[in-house]
Amino acid sequence: MAEIKAFNGLRYTDKAGAIDELCCPPYDIISPEERAGYVSKNRHNIVRLELPRSSSDDTAEAYEKAAAHLNKWLDEGLLKCDSKPGIYIYEMGFELNGQAHSVKGFVSLVKLEEFSKGVILPHEETLSKAKADRFDLMCATGCNFSQIYSLYDDEDGNVFGIVESASKGQPDSCFTDENNITHKLWCVYDEDTISALINAMRDKKLYIADGHHRYETALKYKQHLAEVQPDNIGSSEYVTMMLVDMENKGLTVFPTHRIVRGLDSFDYNDVVEKCREYFEITPYLNREKGEIGLEKAYSENKKAFVLFTGDNNYTLMVLKDAEIMEKLLPDASRSLRELDVSVLHTLVLERIFGIDKENMAGQKNLTYTRSADKAISEVDGQRANCCFLLNPTHISEIRDVALAGEKMPQKSTYFYPKLTTGLVMNKIY
Repeated sequence: MAEIKAFNGLRYTDKAGAIDELCCPPYDIISPEERAGYVSKNRHNIVRLELPRSSSDDTAEAYEKAAAHLNKWLDEGLLKCDSKPGIYIYEMGFELNGQAHSVKGFVSLVKLEEFSKGVILPHEETLSKAKADRFDLMCATGCNFSQIYSLYDDEDGNVFGIVESASKGQPDSCFTDENNITHKLWCVYDEDTISALINAMRDKKLYIADGHHRYETALKYKQHLAEVQPDNIGSSEYVTMMLVDMENKGLTVFPTHRIVRGLDSFDYNDVVEKCREYFEITPYLNREKGEIGLEKAYSENKKAFVLFTGDNNYTLMVLKDAEIMEKLLPDASRSLRELDVSVLHTLVLERIFGIDKENMAGQKNLTYTRSADKAISEVDGQRANCCFLLNPTHISEIRDVALAGEKMPQKSTYFYPKLTTGLVMNKIY
């Protein structure tokens, strides 16, 4: 099962500046304007390593710049590896709908395993372009700048008990970001605590919540080193992960909405009539009533989404009978075929809109956003034919699909909040 390990974390020193000026969100949600803002705040911001390419940079040149910055900051003592191996407890505090929440876990090395071994399990498909980018950056820098976010079962609370006990004192790092999320990090070097965590995790499977591209990249990097320098693969057999118990009450998954654009023809009435075969249709709702209908379906564990076509026309669609999905996806597990996104993709986007899986992967007629407001504005601005507003995926559904050895469609989940980048990193030796 899961093999975790302490490591000499690479962290900023006081010479680099204030920690809130040095961290940034995950690379894949940062716009060029936001990147420039982080760099202007502090020229040593981790974004220059994790997302080295600015709009004027050649791709290969960007990775070389990242490596040069890393080596320079190490030489200048702006970044330094801890003298002792540790495990790093990380907590994110945030507000949602007026209520305080927190997610606490720990960052450690995790031994890389092929998915086929059933120890570390994915739940989403990945895109090859993103993996190529992360691989080239890893080859240039030999670093994990950010953590893969993974979950594990902890029904008896044993692991979380160790984590809580080891983080009673003041954190070693703490800051609140621009989204009012508070990030705290405790550095734990106590050998007994580390040993207890290692032993407690030995019987665990890990479910990747966020970071599928980085995990597959780490597997490829390990294989690459084994081919080019078989006698010196160092610590490439491990990757850094943030590990959180699946029972953590602060775990929050947002839906990722679908925007449909560039269709040769689109007729609302035709779409609705074709959908009536599979769905209970409630047309001509306003946004509030459409969202109320979605929430009701979610609470009743029904499969539903809302179609928006502009002019304040929201149409609620609730699946009549799940048996149709069994007929269309006979080889899929029940967990996979009854996901809201599977229902939408199979019954509507593929069968009615004619958007096949290759089209979806290439994002030719289908794009994704976490923001319902953005999806709606794209339609209202006539930049899209329509959009579909979805409910979030249940944590249990993510686990069940992964256990079945299957993967959800791309962009099926959005864990919130996102892990910050820059509190602790891993230099692969």
